[in-house]
Amino acid sequence: MGPREQLRKEAASGQHTRLPGTEDSAPMTKDWEQAILEGDLEAVERLAAGGADVNARDAHGQTGLMLAAMRGHLPIVRLLIDRGADLNHTSKYHLSALMLAVINGHAAVARALVEAGADRSIRGTGAPGFHGRTAADLASARGEDALADVLRKEERT
Repeated sequence: MGPREQLRKEAASGQHTRLPGTEDSAPMTKDWEQAILEGDLEAVERLAAGGADVNARDAHGQTGLMLAAMRGHLPIVRLLIDRGADLNHTSKYHLSALMLAVINGHAAVARALVEAGADRSIRGTGAPGFHGRTAADLASARGEDALADVLRKEERT
C-alpha cells in the first residue's frame, strides 16, 4: 500500500493522519485548527494563552500561520507572529505562509509577514505555477505588481 492509500485508509478509520516528514512535529488540535480557519481571534488568543503550540502542524504539514495567511486572517497572523510562529515553514510544493497569502490575494497579510522578517527567497517546487517561483513571482503572476515590487525590493535588501 502506497502513502496516499495509507493516508486514505487512516482518514476513513478516523485515525489522525500525518504527511511523511511531519511525524516529529506537534499535531494541530481540532480546536486550534477550527479557531484559525474561522478567524476566531478570541478563541485563538485563549488557546494560545492556554499553551497551544503555535507551530503545530495539521495533517497536511501546514502551521496555523499558514492557514491564517491562506484565509487572510490578518489579526490572527499578527498574533501568531507575536507568539513566535515559524515564518518560513513550508509544506506541500515548498510553499510558505507568505506565498500562500500572495496566492490567495491577501496583500496586507503578505506585507505583515514581510515586515516580520519572512524569507522572500523561498521558491516553490513540484506543481506547475509554483515550481521555482518566489512570492514576488507569484504576485506578478496574479497581476499584483505593487506587491511584487515590495517583495522584490525586500529580496534584495
